Amino acid sequence: MDSLPLLLLIFVLGLATLVKASDFFTDAAEKLGLAMGLPPFIVGVTIVSMGTSLPELLSSLFGIFQGAAEVVASNVIGSNIANICLVVGTAAIMSTKILRVMYNLISVDLPLFVGSAFLFSLMASSDQTFTRGEALILVIGYIVYLFYILKSSDEATDDSNQEAVDPSAPAFTTAQLMREVLILVLSGIFIFLGANYTIDSLIQISDRLNIGRDIIAISAVALGTSLPELMVTINAALKGKAELAVGNVIGSNIFNIFVVVGIPGLIRPLPVSDAILTHSVPTLLAASLLMFFIVQDNKITIWEGWLFIMLYIWFMGTTFQVI
Repeated sequence: MDSLPLLLLIFVLGLATLVKASDFFTDAAEKLGLAMGLPPFIVGVTIVSMGTSLPELLSSLFGIFQGAAEVVASNVIGSNIANICLVVGTAAIMSTKILRVMYNLISVDLPLFVGSAFLFSLMASSDQTFTRGEALILVIGYIVYLFYILKSSDEATDDSNQEAVDPSAPAFTTAQLMREVLILVLSGIFIFLGANYTIDSLIQISDRLNIGRDIIAISAVALGTSLPELMVTINAALKGKAELAVGNVIGSNIFNIFVVVGIPGLIRPLPVSDAILTHSVPTLLAASLLMFFIVQDNKITIWEGWLFIMLYIWFMGTTFQVI
């Protein structure tokens, strides 16, 4: 692992393995949850929503264990900015119809979406460190949010329960269950290996190029972990169903701030560099507020989508000081 090209190859392969294995892990966990009789709504709110942020969580945890705690906050900021600007922007541009936003997202999830960004910013700017106490507040906040979502969706849960006990629904055979368990175990192993090699190579690349680890985390790692959402969004947009991307982005960003920062922060205090605090945190706030105001009319137009894309191009350009 001496040559830079080899380190870059390991970084790309590690990140790709982490992302793809997380996809298999989430899919297998979802099927097992349904097989165990859990309502589809509960499976969606818990397993699926958390699984989409598994790459961010695992790469952040490995950053902690390998002495690169500064990558955690950068990874979350970069992923959230990419989710808002790149994923939602692409959905609005490529959608075959005007991108609609559901009312319950605006009335329930969106205020917490913006509030979590402000809470993150206040915690980061107070002493440029996420303390264990602040991390505990974030984790508790997500638990409260999860219980609220489950409690406020009784009607959806009841419908899902009826669907779950539908006698016409296909039953899982023992062979199918064993297959999903095997996929779950193998994908978990590859997630572990992918996260390990991604962070290890990131550390060595940053040292070799004399680039801050937080800069690589906020750009390359964050963009890589957001690629699955981007691919799903493009596919959904071409089918005229891109509005699903908005809900996924809001849920993923809330999870990233409360859990992906909260859990590693319980293990070790998380530093935030001056560059991230003065440049990336304000960009996250701007993108979150822009999202909040744009969706107030329950839609996102193609021109608003281009506005998101331009903001992301500016963010990446100024991060690497090329514009």
